Amino acid sequence: MDLQTRKLNLITYLAQIKDDILFDKLENYILKREIEHNPELKPFTVEELVNRIEKSELDFKNENIKSQDDLERISANW
Repeated sequence: MDLQTRKLNLITYLAQIKDDILFDKLENYILKREIEHNPELKPFTVEELVNRIEKSELDFKNENIKSQDDLERISANW
């Protein structure tokens, strides 16, 4: 099974978790590992998150968006 398929399977599994404690443990593990490997990263503050959401909603309203096809064409050149 390739990595992409494994990722999609994991996403499906995570989406079906109903146990808050298990989900919290998984989430904390992932965040801890991310911080260990990328110490310059830090979580958004609530204010930063709200600002990003508002900007995204405004972009969507003004049709300042890219389609999935556009993103695939752009990323093919990376």
